Amino acid sequence: MRIPQPVALITGASSGIGEVFARKLSRRGYRVLLVARRLERLQKLADELNNAEALQADLAMDSDIRRVAARIAAEPGLEFLVNNAGFGVPGKFFEADLEALDRMHRLHMIATERLTHTALKGMMERDKGNIVNVSSVAGFFHTLNSNGYSATKAWINSFTECLYMDLKNSGSPVRVQALCPGFTYTEFHDVIKMDRSRISKSLWMDPEAVVEDSLQGLGKNRLFVIPGWRYRLLVGLTRCFPRSLKHCLAYKIKYR
Repeated sequence: MRIPQPVALITGASSGIGEVFARKLSRRGYRVLLVARRLERLQKLADELNNAEALQADLAMDSDIRRVAARIAAEPGLEFLVNNAGFGVPGKFFEADLEALDRMHRLHMIATERLTHTALKGMMERDKGNIVNVSSVAGFFHTLNSNGYSATKAWINSFTECLYMDLKNSGSPVRVQALCPGFTYTEFHDVIKMDRSRISKSLWMDPEAVVEDSLQGLGKNRLFVIPGWRYRLLVGLTRCFPRSLKHCLAYKIKYR
């Protein structure tokens, strides 16, 4: 009997961290389903990888979430889900575009919830699977001019931790991870028009290193993966900081 090729579905796969996940999982023998809004970019990547398929979808729209969830449910070999799609809405909350904020919340939270729920049904039945929810170190802090982004990433951290506990309590071998990178060289910061020169070069990471840390951490069943020793130290230290000091740090590092 022929063993079906394992399948990985990656959202936000047209560039950055999502693209790197697609390339690495393809090399590991997965058939990869690439999900993003930019079909041309997706198709180019799919043609490059040979064992990939492009699925155009805007996961800030309920109709597209349902369509991708239906595809997940129809894949008996789905063993890997990467919820990576995301964007930021910089600026003070009361000045930011409300429609953009709503789209970001639906993408980061509703899409992650629904795709994860659908994927887990099959993974639990097969006793096999991996889910990586791409969060951010911003989920551990309260940052200026990034209200919705930090809040939704904090939700992803909490959601993933609760899911980790549910799976562990159920004795399931399915693994989940919250990947929490800091500043990473991707198109994310170009979209929000952030000046990279404001941030020390020592804090910028390559997406290859971020994804490699994620995959290694998944092999060790680590719940939170924070790439880069500087970020791990910062998150560890700030857990002991009083709130007033955390706020002072937020004033030093913010979107403009």
